[in-house]
Amino acid sequence: MKCPFCGNDDTRVVDSRPVEDNNAIRRRRVCDNCGKRFTTYEKVETVPLMVIKKDMNREKYDRSKIVAGVVRACHKRPVSADQINNLVDSVEVEIFNRELREIESSTIGELVMNKIKDLDPVAYVRFASVYREFKDVNTFMDELKKILE
Repeated sequence: MKCPFCGNDDTRVVDSRPVEDNNAIRRRRVCDNCGKRFTTYEKVETVPLMVIKKDMNREKYDRSKIVAGVVRACHKRPVSADQINNLVDSVEVEIFNRELREIESSTIGELVMNKIKDLDPVAYVRFASVYREFKDVNTFMDELKKILE
């Protein structure tokens, strides 16, 4: 590793430890030339997941979009931030365990709907109304009947 201070190629690792739930390694290094210390992080490089939108455009997967949708659905509901993060974490586990390079946004939406249904029924209906684009009251009522059964 090249020293960021003097540009020397001879550096030594003096400490290593896992970070981010063992998904990365933090290395403390010292330069043999100037003696200064610096930190590097080593992480497995993954191919970015692409999301195929309804209009067939592709964009990079963005966790914050799922979080924002769930937060909006849970607004003024008795759902904690930890519950929301756990829900999004479980959706991500399912997405990444599929080991795909591309996934349709509709698949992600269905995963979120299945998880949010168990979290809070009102949040589920709110999320479904936006996700499924309810056009009228009858469509809304059909979804409510599914919950009540």
